[in-house]
Amino acid sequence: MDRYSRMVAFLKVLLPLTALVLLSTLFLISRGVDTDATIPFAEHEIEERMRGQQVTAPFFSGTTAQGDEITVTASIARPGGLAAPAVATDLQAVIKMADGGRLTLTSNSGEVYLDKDIASFSGDVVITSTSGLEVTTDLLNATLSGISANSPGPVTATGPIGVLNAGSMQLETKTQGGPLQMLFNNGVKLVYDPQKSER
Repeated sequence: MDRYSRMVAFLKVLLPLTALVLLSTLFLISRGVDTDATIPFAEHEIEERMRGQQVTAPFFSGTTAQGDEITVTASIARPGGLAAPAVATDLQAVIKMADGGRLTLTSNSGEVYLDKDIASFSGDVVITSTSGLEVTTDLLNATLSGISANSPGPVTATGPIGVLNAGSMQLETKTQGGPLQMLFNNGVKLVYDPQKSER
């Protein structure tokens, strides 16, 4: 038997033995599997996720025809159907207007009615503007195709001149591409604070 044949015969025995040793060390060294590991979700979270489709931390942004930038975020959103609107919780909307102004809107929840071109924000709705005005209400209906909104119920506004209470509020532009205006209606009451206005 020549040297080459002896080497082949030797490797035929050595290589399978080496593979066997490697495999056995893999099984000996590997750690045990924890069969009692818990799923990183609470029981009620799993039930909620099983009930229907949802999107976690959705994000939407767009620009109006006038150049105003709109960004909307939420913690959870659920798609709507034929008879039910899309629903979102912990909403925040930021509107950067073309004229340099900025509005921020937050609410506990909201619903989107695509067929009616309306988004309804409800539960602790707060609107803040760069002018220092903060408006709170329970319900705000906004159009999806442009920047206009109305609050049909009581509204409280605090700002540089004092505190204002009204039965309703309209948020709109009077002219195409004009500035955004807040119009307060139905029993408007202003408590003027001269110290605030002087600051």
